[in-house]
Amino acid sequence: MPHIIVEYSANLDHRIDAGKLVADLHQAVIDSGIAEVAAIRTRAERRDAFKVADGAPDNAFVHVVMRLRTGRTKEVLQRMADTLLAATDRNLQAAYAIHPVAITVEMEEISNLTVRKNTIREKERTA
Repeated sequence: MPHIIVEYSANLDHRIDAGKLVADLHQAVIDSGIAEVAAIRTRAERRDAFKVADGAPDNAFVHVVMRLRTGRTKEVLQRMADTLLAATDRNLQAAYAIHPVAITVEMEEISNLTVRKNTIREKERTA
C-alpha cells in the first residue's frame, strides 16, 4: 500500500497523457515519504460509459483515489490529497481549454486486516 487509482472520462483521451499522469502521481507519493517505494502502486483506468453533471458531451471528470492503511493523521492525509490534486491539475492544463472538468481526490483508509504478498522488496534487497 498505497494504491493510487485514477479514473478518467474517455473524452479526455486526446487531452491528457495518462502515462504521464500516472508517473507524476507516483513520483508525488514517493516524494512525500508517506510509504516505502516498493509498496506504491499507481494505475489509470479510462471510463467509456460516463455522464457528468447535465450530461453535456464535453463535460469530463478525473477521480483519484489513494487507498492506504490506517494510522496517518488527518493533516498528513490532507497534505497528500492536496499534493495529488496539484499533480492532477498540472496534467489537465490542455484539457481545460476544451472541457469543463470535475476533479476529485479521495483518500480511502483501508483495514489492516488484508492479505498481501510483495516480492518486490526481496528483489530490492538482492539488487
